[in-house]
Amino acid sequence: MEEILLPLFPLELVLLPEEPLPLHIFEERYREMIGECLRAKTSGFGRQDFGVVLAKGQEISNVGCSAQIVTVTRKYDDGRMDILTVGKRRFEILLTNEEKSYLRASVEFFDDEGSETPGETEAENAVRLFREIMRRLHQASEMPVHLPQPYRHLSFRLAASLPLALEFKQRLLSLRNEPERLQQVVYSMDQLIHQIDAVQEARDKAGGNGNIRR
Repeated sequence: MEEILLPLFPLELVLLPEEPLPLHIFEERYREMIGECLRAKTSGFGRQDFGVVLAKGQEISNVGCSAQIVTVTRKYDDGRMDILTVGKRRFEILLTNEEKSYLRASVEFFDDEGSETPGETEAENAVRLFREIMRRLHQASEMPVHLPQPYRHLSFRLAASLPLALEFKQRLLSLRNEPERLQQVVYSMDQLIHQIDAVQEARDKAGGNGNIRR
């Protein structure tokens, strides 16, 4: 039962599958948690992963994503550490356990229902919009975007790099249909492009005194 329970790391962010996540571990309870994960990784026994869940105040979302530790990038003399993790599998919390200093839970991992994937045209359109946003955000005529095929979990890979609302990313995490997720990401990217263009237009209209001319 001990190994079945998944350690939880409540954070004010949404981790998506395949998304890299650097973390600075400083609280004692999470130093303990990460330490146990690292020992399990070295020995091959026990849980090597932990779950990242969106936290708002004292409440946590019931759907999260497991994180796998890729490497420890820095250790401090006082016990703190910097680690690099990557999102792996989505899960739903069934029961929580508070016997340790950090929260653990009995979870059910899940994947998409069925094997339906977006069509080539839909995927290419999504990548095109993503490139447009990257060019606008970084104000560059050309931005290198590396999204090698096959486009597995394309919706997650795109959303992870975009300034989208946490509530939206949490909703994506819960959806179990990739074409539907990608459709929602495409709509959000389209809205984001309009917002970026509107901000830029307002700046272009602003005079030397900072006021927008009408």
